[in-house]
Amino acid sequence: MAYKNHNIAFVFPGQGAQYVGMAMDYINDENEAILNRFDEKNGTTLYQVMKDGPEERLTETTYTQPAILFHSIAAMRSLQNLIDIRPDVVAGHSLGEFTALVANGVLELSDAMNLVHKRGDFMIRANDGKPFGMTAIVGLSPDEVREICKEAESEGIVIAANFNTPVQTVISGSKAGVDKAGEIAREKGAKRVIPLTVGGPFHSPLIARAGEWLKEEIEQTSFHNTNIPLVSNVDAQPVTELDAIKKNLALQVTSTVQWVQSMELIIDKFNPIFIEFGPQRVLAGMMKKINRDATIFSVDKLEDVEAVKAKLEEL
Repeated sequence: MAYKNHNIAFVFPGQGAQYVGMAMDYINDENEAILNRFDEKNGTTLYQVMKDGPEERLTETTYTQPAILFHSIAAMRSLQNLIDIRPDVVAGHSLGEFTALVANGVLELSDAMNLVHKRGDFMIRANDGKPFGMTAIVGLSPDEVREICKEAESEGIVIAANFNTPVQTVISGSKAGVDKAGEIAREKGAKRVIPLTVGGPFHSPLIARAGEWLKEEIEQTSFHNTNIPLVSNVDAQPVTELDAIKKNLALQVTSTVQWVQSMELIIDKFNPIFIEFGPQRVLAGMMKKINRDATIFSVDKLEDVEAVKAKLEEL
């Protein structure tokens, strides 16, 4: 499946990249029908909220997750309509893992959107309204952040939730634990400690029930065989076996997102051209910190499709 003798990796962002007006470049009869069916099935107004806002509604987890997934797949298919390109490997950051499974044929788009809509609801409800926090720590290594979380455990549950780059890690857990870890991080010389606006303590043990609920939904969803490996957030290993993929999707809700290791493995094993599909070029920004020598093209808006097509044809 290599493109002009280059391996290709498709990668997909997670929550936080959304914006009002997202995906509207890609609206045609088919995509409009997909969004309308989703809204009818789930009693939502996703299409309208993506188009017109308000932003507060779009940032609600149950809306954000299917919105980003839809945008990413619409962008990917728009490029594939112009050139014959398929990935040799796929990966996605948190929610983006579900998008990646549409890209490699394991999930149908409609099924994936329904799953992540429910996943978002589960991730909020599982916390039972308890005080929580998520904070990005910039300027310290992953090992330093792990140690900080251990030091802060006396105040409350807190773990390293996302290893985004070698110098940016997101922590998650109880409000007391996260606040204490943030204090320690400042004392230890973190460049920035940034509290995040999120709907729950994602990727932490505090939402363990969400993983259990999601597992039940996964078992009721059709998964298709693939020969295109997914590099899992849970263990940063390539997998095509469906039972392992399903297990990891449920575990991922409370597990640390091993994004740095995932990208390093893909570079070592495939040495690919990366193509990021989704809003705001978030993963390209992370890649600059992970490996500046990696080539990554980003497709957000329709104008990016033509630009990336031209770059690929120049290879």
